[in-house]
Amino acid sequence: MKIYFAGSIRGGRQDRQKYLELIEFLSTHAEVLTEHVGSKSLGVNGETELHDETICQRDLEWLSSAEAVVAEVTTPSLGVGYEIGMAERLAKPVVCLFDESQTEFRLSAMLSGNANLTVCRYQAVGEAKRKISEFLSSLPQT
Repeated sequence: MKIYFAGSIRGGRQDRQKYLELIEFLSTHAEVLTEHVGSKSLGVNGETELHDETICQRDLEWLSSAEAVVAEVTTPSLGVGYEIGMAERLAKPVVCLFDESQTEFRLSAMLSGNANLTVCRYQAVGEAKRKISEFLSSLPQT
């Protein structure tokens, strides 16, 4: 199974360690196409060695080839929102993870009110991992 993991890059990297932990967990269950999102070397400027057009095209190809999307949405990000919208358009199953314990932000109604998305609120990474496991086990096996 191929999973597209979405997390903030240019919108802020304060959750990078959490992304890394979730990606490592996901990697034990599936191929994560976007492992770089958790990379320590990736800062708020993103992948500076690639043109934005190249990144966009590559990521859209990965999104198309993925069987599901796991999006960590605690840090607001235009890119993650776009990826979720594209995944919905492509009829990909999407789980949105929102950490209620550490944010001054409220989850967007465009996510929490969307019946086509699975929205999971959590307060610890272990709880997020359990919710990911539940989401993955609910997907059709290929």
